[in-house]
Amino acid sequence: MKAGIGESAGAFVLVSMADGSDEPKVVDSMVELARSGADVVSASRYMKGGHQVGGPLIKRLMSRAAGLTLHWFAGVPTHDPTNNLKLYSRRFLDSLTIESTAGFELALELTVKATLAQRRVAEVPTTWRDRTTGQSNFKLRMWLPHYLHWYRAAFVGRWMGRGRPDKT
Repeated sequence: MKAGIGESAGAFVLVSMADGSDEPKVVDSMVELARSGADVVSASRYMKGGHQVGGPLIKRLMSRAAGLTLHWFAGVPTHDPTNNLKLYSRRFLDSLTIESTAGFELALELTVKATLAQRRVAEVPTTWRDRTTGQSNFKLRMWLPHYLHWYRAAFVGRWMGRGRPDKT
């Protein structure tokens, strides 16, 4: 993901998983929000109209709990900051250094950084479906410390007076 973002040249960069779990029909709505000024547009399983179908129970529970606590208590404007189906503005990407090294936590990092920098973060409802073939590369034990780093950064930033509780 980092390499793709680094090589991209468009005004917007869409990140989507290759396993077919993301819902492509939401992309037009995401682009519309980005064109209207959003720097990060998240496809959200956990907002009104969003759904998640399948997947390991522990992963579903942890993702939902993280997303909703970040939204309600740390002021992250999306209900689903860990979902990797996101659209980023080039102006936002050019304003920061991506620190993620493990992979999937990149979506959380960029959403937290956008929130703390008071960039506009928007969301659209989506339905995420667990893969029907192949094997997931998600390794909770390996990636959890990376997610927790950005989870903590969101709360610390909120306590330090950065970020904002509103959403668009």
